[in-house]
Amino acid sequence: MIIKVFYVSLTLLILSSCGHEGRLNIFQLEDDRKLGAQLNAYIESDSSGIIILDSVKYAVAYSHLNRVKNHILNSGKLKHRNDFEWKARIIHNDSILNAFATPGGYIYVYTGLIKYLDTEDQFAGVLAHEIAHADQRHSTAMLTKVYGITFLMNIILGNDSRMVSDLTQNLLSLSFSRGAEEDADKHSVIYLCTENSPYSSDGAAGFFEKMIKEEKRGNIPEFLSTHPNPPNRIAAIYKKAKELNCKSNPIDPLLYTEFKNSIP
Repeated sequence: MIIKVFYVSLTLLILSSCGHEGRLNIFQLEDDRKLGAQLNAYIESDSSGIIILDSVKYAVAYSHLNRVKNHILNSGKLKHRNDFEWKARIIHNDSILNAFATPGGYIYVYTGLIKYLDTEDQFAGVLAHEIAHADQRHSTAMLTKVYGITFLMNIILGNDSRMVSDLTQNLLSLSFSRGAEEDADKHSVIYLCTENSPYSSDGAAGFFEKMIKEEKRGNIPEFLSTHPNPPNRIAAIYKKAKELNCKSNPIDPLLYTEFKNSIP
């Protein structure tokens, strides 16, 4: 009888934890925070093999990154603005044109992506997209689906540190569902559509257009392997921006040039 009650309770918990579009996420906000902190500690450790730019040595680069990040966070449109860490870090790797988010608001941007983009509008669009993955809790929903509840709970409870390493390595190549990607695209527009915004709210579309040109030349950027179906997504981003009638006051283009020049 106890076992039966347990399974009934578990079923009810799972059903009540399905977010919009049916995403399964049984974790609480505290679990997102703990998992993100553990992944971040590993990513910033020497054993990860990932090179994080020092925030003191590269203070100018981080001031630009945080300036864009804070504009998005302070848009008033985030669900979990005050719940998560919202820590952004720069990974030194010019060969990867990508960015990713982990649970709890940890955002990582590769130097390759920063150098690749043409404008701060594009960069803001990508950053807003990654922030949306964390804010809408796509990350833990996706990880639950791929790895299962037991695996992730063991990490959160600190039962096996080796799992953190395995999860981090796999996280870099995991892709979100089409629904999650479309949701992140939509929220990237929403986050950037503020009064007197310095950014065009459809900046993510400009980034994807640049990626498609690259693909047509025979190169398939890493970002497209983990963020599929760009043509339809581009149209959806422009449609959302038009729907919201977003206006912007263009930012000084030299600021992004300064950002690019401040990284090694």
